[in-house]
Amino acid sequence: MTKVLVATEKPFAPVAVEGIKKEIEAAGFELALLEKYTEKAQLLDAVKDVDALIIRSDKVTAEVLDAAKNLKIVVRAGAGYDNVDLEAATAHNVVVMNTPGQNSNAVAELVFGMLVYAVRNFYNGKAGTELKGKKLGILAFGQVGRNVARIAAGFGMDIYAYDAFCPADAIEAAGVHAVASQAELFKTCDIVSLHIPATAETKQSINYDLCSTLKKGAIIINTARKEVIDEAGLIKLMEEREDLKYITDIMPDANDEFASKFEGRYFSTPKKMGAQTAEANINAGIAAAKQIVGFIKEGITKFQVNK
Repeated sequence: MTKVLVATEKPFAPVAVEGIKKEIEAAGFELALLEKYTEKAQLLDAVKDVDALIIRSDKVTAEVLDAAKNLKIVVRAGAGYDNVDLEAATAHNVVVMNTPGQNSNAVAELVFGMLVYAVRNFYNGKAGTELKGKKLGILAFGQVGRNVARIAAGFGMDIYAYDAFCPADAIEAAGVHAVASQAELFKTCDIVSLHIPATAETKQSINYDLCSTLKKGAIIINTARKEVIDEAGLIKLMEEREDLKYITDIMPDANDEFASKFEGRYFSTPKKMGAQTAEANINAGIAAAKQIVGFIKEGITKFQVNK
C-alpha cells in the first residue's frame, strides 16, 4: 500500500489534517503523521518506508532523501520550495511539487495589514498617512502579486508591477501599470512589495544601490524571502535616510540591529505569518494531498518544480 507521510514541525490545523486524510484514504493509501517533531532524527526515521511526503516549511535535504528509500514525491504545501534540495531530489528520482495559489490571498491580506500598521506609524498616537493615492510597486506578478493588486485597487492605490517572466500586456490586462525594469519600479513607487523567490539571481538583489533610488518616505514590505534582502546594505541606507521604513514577515538575521537602530521605522513578525490562516492551511494541505494522488495514480506532474 502507498504510504503518505505528513511531516510538519508546525502542524496543519486539525481540519486540514482531516481533509488530507480523507483525500489520501479515499485513494486507498495509508496516511502517517509526524507533527511537532524536534529532532532531525525523528524525520529521518519517519521517512524510511514512505512513498510520498507532504511538508510545510520543513527541510528536505540530501540526508532526508538518502533515508527515504521508497520516496517518489514531495509536495511542499505552499508556494515557496527553497526548503527542498531540488538537485538532490532529482538525483534520487524524486518529484518535487509546490501548491501555487493556495496561500496567495492570505499573504496578500497580510501585506495590507502590515502596510496600514506602518503608514499609521505603528499606532503610536501620531498622525500618519493614507494608502489611497499612493503608488504601489509589486515586484513579481504571480498569484500573490495579483492578489495584492486586487486588494490595492480597493484602497484606491495607483498600482505598478514588474516581473521578468510575466509579459507586460498580461500585467496591463489586470489593470496594473507595467514598468520596464526593477529599477524603474523602485524609482517610481512610494511602496514596494516584494514577491520574488530566493534564487541565485535574486538573493541580496534588494540592495543599497537599488533602494537608494526610492522616493522620500518610501516603504519596503517583504513577505517573500529574507535572503532577497542585502541586510547590511539596507541598514546602511536606513542609517543615511531617516525617511525610509522596512516591514517584513520574515525576521532578518540582523533583526536585533534593525530593531535597535530603527525604532518607528522597522517591524518584523516573530515568525513567518503569510500562510498562517485557517483557510490557507486547509487549501494548501488538501491541494498537496490531491497532487500526490494524481501523481501516484495518473502520473500528473503539473506543479513539478524540479527536473
